[in-house]
Amino acid sequence: MNERSVIGSWFTLFRFSNSLTGLIGVFFGSLLALGEIPGGDLALITMLHGVSVWAFMCSWNALNDILDFDIDMLNKPDRPLPSGVISINSAKFITSLLMLISLLTLISAGYVSTRFENGFENWSPSILIWLMAIFLLVNYESSSSYSLKLKDRGLPGNFAISLSVGMVILFGGAGVFDFTNERVISLFLIGFTYNLAREIIKDIEDMDGDEGRNTLAMRIGAEKTRMIAWVILLLTMIALLSPFVLEIFPKIHLILILPGLMTIFLVKRKLSYSEDRNAQLLIKKSLQLSLLGLIVSTLI
Repeated sequence: MNERSVIGSWFTLFRFSNSLTGLIGVFFGSLLALGEIPGGDLALITMLHGVSVWAFMCSWNALNDILDFDIDMLNKPDRPLPSGVISINSAKFITSLLMLISLLTLISAGYVSTRFENGFENWSPSILIWLMAIFLLVNYESSSSYSLKLKDRGLPGNFAISLSVGMVILFGGAGVFDFTNERVISLFLIGFTYNLAREIIKDIEDMDGDEGRNTLAMRIGAEKTRMIAWVILLLTMIALLSPFVLEIFPKIHLILILPGLMTIFLVKRKLSYSEDRNAQLLIKKSLQLSLLGLIVSTLI
């Protein structure tokens, strides 16, 4: 087996591109909180927070595959672990190492914050956000009797994943001492609702392989689940428009998020024709367009 194939398998195990979005989300959070690109020690803290999130997400993704090894042996034998390209022991070691990196970069960011007056006190919510992420990770992936077992409970699991995505924005804001900034909170709510709708639709896609899981789609059926996903997307549109109505962002900049809003309407057609994969991909595209509009609004 060639080296390129092995490296590609590690990238697949970590969902590398998805994990990078966590790093980008941290930068967005700090940018929105400051209203400008962070510089100096604030830029260093932002970078450390970004690496912490990236390592955390890589670790979470790898842990998911480790715990799903037996299932993937039957349903996804080409995945890095069941295919044997990466050994279970190697995956466990690197997963632990990545979580350690996430913790160490968090500690380093806390140390840098002490260079500011009252810096550590203002930065300390970052610790709570990181611990909350650990709580969600344990209770999503673990099947122990002490766990909430969110992964197998369907909608609560969707909420947990969506909350963890939104928390990345809060983590970026906390790094620059302002995670309660109105623009940061707005983006947190937008990211949460976007991702919740997408997670629910992805569960419709996975119905054939989700026997035994208590997902919303498995409980009430695909059609009703699509309707609920659409209602959540309507709430997403409200979340997108509200910061402009409330003048958190200038009303004149509303035009910047129109591409994202219009893309949401395209999702309705895909759901009507049961094109679930195309629907969730359109939601992802709409989120990207909306984020771009909000970032441009912040910088100009």
